[in-house]
Amino acid sequence: MNPTAPTISELIAQERRLTLPHFGYDDAYALGGLLVSMARRRHAPVAIDIRRGAQQLFHAALPGSSADNDAWIDRKRRVVERYGESSYLVGTRFRAKGTTFEDSSRLDPDLYAAHGGSFPIAVEGAGVIGSVTVSGLPQADDHALVVEALEQFATTIAG
Repeated sequence: MNPTAPTISELIAQERRLTLPHFGYDDAYALGGLLVSMARRRHAPVAIDIRRGAQQLFHAALPGSSADNDAWIDRKRRVVERYGESSYLVGTRFRAKGTTFEDSSRLDPDLYAAHGGSFPIAVEGAGVIGSVTVSGLPQADDHALVVEALEQFATTIAG
């Protein structure tokens, strides 16, 4: 994939554009299945996690992924839960200030990672209700894969 690093404005626009009309158990399964299909076609060695609140609704680990990817998922997801924004946007904001999340957030880097790959699941009228996270690729690619899947998924449920 190798996408160019998006700007803060582009990352904010992605989040606004990808607010969903609803998101439940069947939606989590459909989005997760879409991500698995996309990752398999690309031979991407990723783990995928979808949560609504504290409940894990979907998890998959593809060939080449490891338990380390699950640990990264947890750390990136905690950033989304705390900030209500994508882990990539949070890290990008710190870099734009000339620092890093690790140096300036005052949060334990063993528990939080502002690296790309975790994206808030936002529902119209409800705000952020969960997260979808991918780990196993470079951070820009993890983020891009999630956004691409959410864009496809949003068009299927919009009708």
